[in-house]
Amino acid sequence: MSWDLPDPFVIDISVAAEDIDGLGHANNAVYVSWLERCAWRHSQSLGLDLVEYRRLDRAMAVLRHEIDYLAAAYEGQALQMATWIVESDQRLKMDRRFQLVRPEDGATLLRAKTTFVCIELSSGRPKRMPVEFVEGYGRALQPPFPLEL
Repeated sequence: MSWDLPDPFVIDISVAAEDIDGLGHANNAVYVSWLERCAWRHSQSLGLDLVEYRRLDRAMAVLRHEIDYLAAAYEGQALQMATWIVESDQRLKMDRRFQLVRPEDGATLLRAKTTFVCIELSSGRPKRMPVEFVEGYGRALQPPFPLEL
């Protein structure tokens, strides 16, 4: 697979009938749910699951999505979504990049960047990342790359 960056975290996605809109392809809102699924599974693989979030009274919440929809996905297609943590101030914010690929022809269907902010679950307010987030997400932090979305 030709990924934009090295060492991606990758999940498999199958386009289901319920993902399809009136235009006959996967709805743009479904792509957003795939971004969230990929980011969450990556977090879980780093030991930062919902149990840990609740124990720490912290979570990484979406602040901003930037999405380039490059090609359509259709029912029954097998896709792969990759993610990378590309930036973190190790205080409040963290950026992820994503790439959605159709393996059958290598086409990239989507590129995205999501900015997350650390919040305190009990109040919903921005709060400094606990050391567990700095260390856990830090293990996956990519070195700086010149290409920005």
